[in-house]
Amino acid sequence: MRSRLDFTLTIDHDRFLSPGDRQLHAILTVTARAGPAGAGVDPDRPEHAEVIVIDCSESMAYPPTKIAAAQRAAAAAVAVLPDGVRFAVVEGTHEARLVYPRHQGLATSSPVTRRKARQAVGKLAAIGGTAIGTWLELARELLAAHPEAIRHTLLLTDGRNQHETPQRLAEVLAGCAGQFVCDARGIGDRWEPHELMRVAEALHGTADAVRQPADLESDFRETMRAAMAKQVARARLRINLVPPARVLYCRQVHPTVTDLPVTPVDDRTVECPTGSWGEEGREYHLCLEVDGTDRPRGEDVRVARVDLRVGDAPATEPVNVLAHWTDDLLLSSRVDPRVAHYTGQEQLSQLIVDGCDAYDKGDREAAVGLFGRAVEAATAARDALHLEQLRLLVDGVEAGTGPVRLRDDIGRLEVINVEIRSTLTVHDGEPGPVPPPAPAPAGPPRLCHRSHCGHRSPPGARFCEKCREQLPTGDEAGPVPT
Repeated sequence: MRSRLDFTLTIDHDRFLSPGDRQLHAILTVTARAGPAGAGVDPDRPEHAEVIVIDCSESMAYPPTKIAAAQRAAAAAVAVLPDGVRFAVVEGTHEARLVYPRHQGLATSSPVTRRKARQAVGKLAAIGGTAIGTWLELARELLAAHPEAIRHTLLLTDGRNQHETPQRLAEVLAGCAGQFVCDARGIGDRWEPHELMRVAEALHGTADAVRQPADLESDFRETMRAAMAKQVARARLRINLVPPARVLYCRQVHPTVTDLPVTPVDDRTVECPTGSWGEEGREYHLCLEVDGTDRPRGEDVRVARVDLRVGDAPATEPVNVLAHWTDDLLLSSRVDPRVAHYTGQEQLSQLIVDGCDAYDKGDREAAVGLFGRAVEAATAARDALHLEQLRLLVDGVEAGTGPVRLRDDIGRLEVINVEIRSTLTVHDGEPGPVPPPAPAPAGPPRLCHRSHCGHRSPPGARFCEKCREQLPTGDEAGPVPT
């Protein structure tokens, strides 16, 4: 039986190499579209299995709006599950407890089971610790009974993984890899971005920060709808190599930057799993180590062949990775525009991550330098997405070059938000003119009235720039004390 999706695979690469070049870079573009009706395609909806994991550690009670928002978000995610989907809800603390269904295993989605699950979610309480690996281990056990399903976990946390070792989390992630996809969300400002990015990378999902508890419900709803739209459970890139070529790395570069594991199949073949698929497009950066010694000059030489596989069968026509060794320096110095674009996006992502790490460690000088280089790179790429993120951390973005200055009102929430979203990339051809900043509204500064804050935000601000509390509007605002 055919895949429910029609896949295409194309390649752009730097094939012109000088005799001394030892690396060949290629961008692989994979696009999935709905397959035609009939032609052996299963008309029924694919089987899905879902586990929703809610952090119920003690910190979720402070402020109480967090656990309340988590309850509403989990209920919203359950509500959009189609009939027939197998699902469960897990309470995560220093342990993992099945909240719904009460018996070990997954329930089948129906109006009755969805209502019962929402009732169970409404009783969640914040008490306990944080052990993300333990939560994921239970999710793996629950999903293991449905190996043919498109398996997915939606995980929420607000804290660091304090009640198990990094080694334990690594072991669990290794055991879960390839078993299901996990989308991880962080709320508040106490969680560690690297932990969720590590989960998302290992389990082919996404990691994101939810800035306000009120935003969690819509995020869960949309994430669940995206998960239910997947139609192929597992696909993988297969790379057949011509010795002495070998794979140095393969990473997804759009819509996010994430490394893919490279698994040997035989002496000349490796595979890279890509997770589950719906109607979408993704791009991958393949880097090969090559050697032009004793290879012919002035002609194309195949160094690898790549295809995409679903199950045991190829889902696309293969594409050839070609090397063309030449003594013409003009030819060998050319860089394919798509390779250049995504190489720049990867470097920009790393600059932002390194800058956030330096800031967290208290090295303000290093952070300023890294953020400045990120601003220059994003400006040169006309990357409005990352420039907008960098404005949360530094002043001087509008100049595009030269020194930037750390804002004096940076909160940890801003650093988390920028770091976790640093892996997002702009599609090649998508960058456009960077919009100029909107003119600053006139009027007096806005004062945050929370007793422990008192920060003055610019005129027109709707939220306090320091604590993110919503500022009063209209007559509630009152005069700003002098």
